[in-house]
Formats: sequence, C-alpha cells, structure tokens
Amino acid sequence: MPNKLPKLSIKHKICIICEGNEEYAYLNRLNELNVWNEQYDIALVNAGGNGNIPARYQDRYQNGADEAVFVFCDTEKKPHEQYEDIKRKINEFHGVDNAADEVIIFGNPCTMQIIAKHWTDENLKSPAKSVNAPLIKKYTGVENYKGRADQIRVVMDHITVENYADMRQRVKILEADDSVTGSSNFGKLIKWFENGDSRWIDDVNEELER
Repeated sequence: MPNKLPKLSIKHKICIICEGNEEYAYLNRLNELNVWNEQYDIALVNAGGNGNIPARYQDRYQNGADEAVFVFCDTEKKPHEQYEDIKRKINEFHGVDNAADEVIIFGNPCTMQIIAKHWTDENLKSPAKSVNAPLIKKYTGVENYKGRADQIRVVMDHITVENYADMRQRVKILEADDSVTGSSNFGKLIKWFENGDSRWIDDVNEELER
C-alpha cells in the first residue's frame, strides 16, 4: 500500500520582536494577507514597549527555536536615546559592533512612516500621534488617532494586498540611514520575506557570529 501519511511541511522559523501594539498589528496584518513567501513561518512577539526589546530579543535568540530573530521598532525623535540603547545592547549581546544593523528593522521617526506608505508618498516628520492624526484620518477615516486598540484595528482593515504593492515601491526608495528623518530599512525585510532563496538567513547569522 502507498504511504498515506501527510507530507511534513518544513518552514523556516523567523521571529520578530515588535516594539508595541502598532508594530505587532501591522506585521500580523501582512502575515494574514499572505504577501510573503510561504516557506517562512513568522512568529511575532509584542515587547510592550521599546524598553523591553533587548531582553525579549536575547531571550528569543538564546531559546534557539528560530533560525533568525529580528526587531521592528521606532527610532523616535532625535537624539534617539532609547533606540541607540537598544542597538548598543544588541551589539554587546552578540559581541559584534554592527549586529544591530543586521537585525533591527526601523522606521524613522516611527513605524507609522511605513504603514502610511500604503496610501501616500508623504514622509512623516514627527513620531507624535497628535501630529500624524490628520494624515491617518485622511486615509483611514479614524478620528483623533491615539493608537488605541479599536483605532489600530480600523487602520489595519485599510491595508490590502493591492496597496501592499504600493507600499513596497514607496519603501524601496526611502533612505536606509536610521539617523535620517523619513527613513526606513523595511525594504530589506520585504526583499528577504518575498525571496524564495532562503540563503539570506545564513548570511545574517554569519554576520552575528563573526
């Protein structure tokens, strides 16, 4: 008799430590839309604030269950003290000067910079929700955006497969220098997660183990 056992699906396990509710909800939405290569099993962890990121990252990395662990966070406004502290702690954890550059996916001044690219070319100049609320209302209808759970849900409902393609093109041309307002390296994550060739995982880990 032929073997009727189902074939086991071997997927690459990736973990992303998300700074907070917005970051978690956004990446979860993209996961739901199935815009990335199906060979990646992407787990999300909500750190509940940027101060918790280094410990969450270290715990997950040392757990060894994932092939790669990343961080998705804001730079906030200059002088980016908390963001720079996250980078320093990740570098010290790995004992590699540029480890953070390999694993941190950032939005400057905030990750709403990336989310807004689904609808507009406009670059955000402030991380303040009160400053960005009019833009969010314009494209999602959410009044007086403060990042409440109900407001985040409505914003995420306005993210589609179609405008993912628009975001993808807009993010690609952003500067990837985290000291520049209106910058992001999210395009790097998109390139990796859409890629059918998973050798980039080995390349990242080699940089962390130098």
